[in-house]
Amino acid sequence: MNSIEKRAIGSIGGIFALRMIGLFMIVPVFSVYGSNYAHATPFLIGLAVGIYGLGQAIFQIPMSMAADKFPRKPMIFFGLLLFAIGGIVAATATDIYGVIIGRALAGSGAVSGVMMALLADVTREQQRTKAMATMGLTIATSIMLSFALGPMMVASVGMSGLFWLTAGFAVLAMLLLLLVPTPVRVLKHNLDNKSIGAQLKEVLAIADLNRLHFGIFALHLTMTAIFVIVPHQLGEVLGLEVRQQGLVYLPLLFVGFAIAIPFIIIAEKKQKMRQVFLSAIAVMVAALLSLTVGSQYGIGLILGLGLYFIGFNLLEATIPSWISKKAPVANKATAMGINSSSQFLGAFFGGALGGMLLNQGVMLSWGLLGGVMALALLLILPIAQPPYLTSTTMAIPKQADLSAWSQQVMDVEGVDEVVVMPKDGVAYLKLDKQKLTDNSRQLLSQLTQTKLDI
Repeated sequence: MNSIEKRAIGSIGGIFALRMIGLFMIVPVFSVYGSNYAHATPFLIGLAVGIYGLGQAIFQIPMSMAADKFPRKPMIFFGLLLFAIGGIVAATATDIYGVIIGRALAGSGAVSGVMMALLADVTREQQRTKAMATMGLTIATSIMLSFALGPMMVASVGMSGLFWLTAGFAVLAMLLLLLVPTPVRVLKHNLDNKSIGAQLKEVLAIADLNRLHFGIFALHLTMTAIFVIVPHQLGEVLGLEVRQQGLVYLPLLFVGFAIAIPFIIIAEKKQKMRQVFLSAIAVMVAALLSLTVGSQYGIGLILGLGLYFIGFNLLEATIPSWISKKAPVANKATAMGINSSSQFLGAFFGGALGGMLLNQGVMLSWGLLGGVMALALLLILPIAQPPYLTSTTMAIPKQADLSAWSQQVMDVEGVDEVVVMPKDGVAYLKLDKQKLTDNSRQLLSQLTQTKLDI
């Protein structure tokens, strides 16, 4: 990776980590501590956990579609601001309704898809899979780490303190956004004259993208529901208080992370993403079904959760990479937005479902969640391997008229996209090698005043 890509991955990864830790510290403790709020009921507690996902689900698509037409970074800043305000509202709430309002407001800052699209802009095709996998692992690790930190911290700072931390993390994320490169995109097909309906229809017509959307929906539905149910089971089966439960999550996090990494490498380097992806879903089905029959015992509960975390890490790492490969060039943010919307819609239904399952038998709860993942496996099974593309880095000639130069490069046969970073003096070209001719290579060499090895 070059310095621009490393800076982009570090800063965007930091933004994701701060948001995810702030958000998910709440999940494993709220089903217990949420009962301290006035007017709290099991359903309202589950709703408070999941309402953030509903806000994200509603606003991800329109914000991401707008980000395919307008600059991405200002939209990300606005989303982080809403996230911070929502954290403050929840931190100052005295009843369950105030928490729900704060969580809903935070959820309206729906910019996960926009951030993924921005990362795709500033990384080359050869490095994008690595970048997206790194981001997926960052998200998965942040979520798992937050599940450990939340129980450890809630006894000392309370629920209000956790919400204040959420707001503080959002402010830090705004500062990190300043470090992200600011790209200027030049596309073969301009979106300015394309209607919103046509823009959305183009993405929704791709069947494999829809399979990935359902996969992320099922993943986060089961994950959110699990962490409404599990704190009570860890208390009943292992006799652990909420503040002690992080000692269970942390080892499972590191084991799952360590096991997932070699399979992610195989998926990318050996181009076995489909096989690894489907195997990860099958592992999660097996984990949830094993919890159906064995979660009443300590060893069964730990092993089942460990298997689930392995599959969770694999899917979180591979889905963003797959979306970036399969999405149309001009509609990357839209595709990412639909996927993020599906993710958070799953979190909303998972939170509500977990709340309803709190008073039900453990076999019914785990069996139902296992059925959701089994359905996902069945629907995703026909998915094809993602395309493996290429791009190159070009230096921008000194004294060049940036707009005219970019358009000249864009007009060369075989060039599908140009992303220009003026401050860094470089541009990324997305290439279709089947359309790239000797004349195209010669023209590109003349425009960049360098010999190209493509």
